[in-house]
Amino acid sequence: MRALSIAFHHADFYLLNKPAGAPMHANEQELSVVHQLAAQTGETLFPVHRLDTPTSGALLIARNAAAAAELSQLFAQRQISKTYIAIAAGKPKKKQGLISGDMDNVRRGNWRLLHSQNNPAQTRFFSYSLKPGYRYYLLHPLTGRTHQLRVALKSLGTPIVGDQRYGGEAHEYLHLHAWKLSFSYQQQAFSLQVDIPNYGLFNDLPTID
Repeated sequence: MRALSIAFHHADFYLLNKPAGAPMHANEQELSVVHQLAAQTGETLFPVHRLDTPTSGALLIARNAAAAAELSQLFAQRQISKTYIAIAAGKPKKKQGLISGDMDNVRRGNWRLLHSQNNPAQTRFFSYSLKPGYRYYLLHPLTGRTHQLRVALKSLGTPIVGDQRYGGEAHEYLHLHAWKLSFSYQQQAFSLQVDIPNYGLFNDLPTID
């Protein structure tokens, strides 16, 4: 069982700093991360959104059914602003802007970004020099599709370090971290963030506001 780090406590929810590799769905090796936290706290907990297994970072987990319904609705209505940090090798096709396009499921759970705009996945991004050969990216997904950010970076010609599914440089960890969540819940504004991981190229990041 993992020792999980709660970054923020509220009467209705926790903000968990999900470790990379912690699964949203139980597998043969371990329970889901929500059930692991439930065992740690002794509470019945409810997931309200998800992060890919290899993605680390800010995960909201409701502490009662009413909060789960309300927070899930905020995500569904895109009322929660999300900021991710990613690190990739190489030079992107553009250094900032909007990545927009329909996503197509091609094979074995892989996706690709299309030029069509019928129901596009959209990600606003800004990139900055990290060290020779590498840049870090602040990603603001405006939609919430499977592998959206990973496919978005691949579309720039710079797949995320550790993302071998999409051609990224080999590393033990996927360098994609859910960093901040901002939202209004029951007439109170929240701007919450979790610590950045201390492995791999994340250790080279400057101080970021």
